[in-house]
Amino acid sequence: QVQLVESGGGLVQAGGSLRLSCTTSERTFSDYAMGWFRQTPGKAREFVAAINWSGASTYYAGSVKGRFTISRDNAKNTVYLQMNTLKPEDTAVYYCAARSRIATMELASYDYWGQGTQVTVSS
Repeated sequence: QVQLVESGGGLVQAGGSLRLSCTTSERTFSDYAMGWFRQTPGKAREFVAAINWSGASTYYAGSVKGRFTISRDNAKNTVYLQMNTLKPEDTAVYYCAARSRIATMELASYDYWGQGTQVTVSS
């Protein structure tokens, strides 16, 4: 069982930045592709960004492309989501997730999930 712990959420004004982190004690972290998803009350969880096991390939939802950057440090067992030029519509609980090696945008393909971290963007 891979345990994931997110951190870095908080309250920020529109136009500001936050960096989310997701860490694990899993020794084979580099075997996993990692994804970030988000969810607001009453809406389905949606894909935000994903990165494959090596970091060589990344994928983004159209709504965040050019503003968010996903990266990973396999030596630190950590994946990051740098969020710039935040908008009120980015307000959500952000979840990281893991699956074997190849990144996808499909929520159902991820096997392990963190508990989420709240991001609130004020206008």
